[in-house]
Amino acid sequence: MKKFFPVYVRVPLIFFIVFALMEYFIDSGDKPAFVKYPMVALFLFVFLFILIAIEITLSAVNRVMYQLLTPEEKAQKELEESLSFKESTWFKNLMHKLTKTEPIEKEGDLLMDHDYDGIKELDNNLPPWWVYLFYICIIFGVIYVIRYDVLGADDQEMELKKELAQAKIDVAEYMKTAPDLMDEKTVVLLKDTPSLDEGKTIFTTNCAACHRADAGGQIGPNLTDDKWILGGGIKNLFHTITNGGRDGKGMIAWKGTLKPKEIQKVASYILSLQGSNPKDPKEAEGEVWVDDSAPKTDAAATAKDTTEVKK
Repeated sequence: MKKFFPVYVRVPLIFFIVFALMEYFIDSGDKPAFVKYPMVALFLFVFLFILIAIEITLSAVNRVMYQLLTPEEKAQKELEESLSFKESTWFKNLMHKLTKTEPIEKEGDLLMDHDYDGIKELDNNLPPWWVYLFYICIIFGVIYVIRYDVLGADDQEMELKKELAQAKIDVAEYMKTAPDLMDEKTVVLLKDTPSLDEGKTIFTTNCAACHRADAGGQIGPNLTDDKWILGGGIKNLFHTITNGGRDGKGMIAWKGTLKPKEIQKVASYILSLQGSNPKDPKEAEGEVWVDDSAPKTDAAATAKDTTEVKK
């Protein structure tokens, strides 16, 4: 191995094999194992240090042992290593297939008639790998011209524009359903008990100091009546909690403290308290808010039904 793989190839090769095995056998999810588990990174660092130390030690030992040899033993060892390398038939066959070079003994037959100040040129064959790569490039060029210039396929600029347009559509769709990315345009009223319970906890922790635990109002306004200073409904309430109340004298903005999903839950809980009539509520402030988006009752039909009931 040392004859064909020098130390600067052997050490990284062994290290990355161990690294790949650890990544394969350790379940670390989307993150690499050495990132999720610091002890893995420490092990890899120690392993690499030991590996380099072993190679340095072996190299030093080999140099010392070589210096202890007599000149005849040194020459014999170098000859054996040279013969051993040359006798590697598979390596010679591989290099011959890749280069198609002629042995040095036959170079005289390859000499061309050109002579430039005593410098002559060998008529060696081009390496097969270079020839095949050249043919592949020609085929690729022909296909490229036909595909893009003749058939009019999308080039890189057009593909980028299409991908960006599709990305905008995907982001917009994701924004509609992503809980932590919702805004007052996409928020919906929650009515399930677990969400309202969480909203109550958030309200008690953050809002009760100004609005009282029963939302009857103290420093802040009463949240249980039908009048609203900045508009009622889930969308307006979400906006008010997120961005704060009136400038200079209203509630602070909670967008830096609460997540959108938490604001949705506390807003839904506040709206669930409508008409709860707490004890000694604060006087109503603002105006009665009517949801314009709600289905409107046909006034004429309602009046007719009322008249018929009275009859």
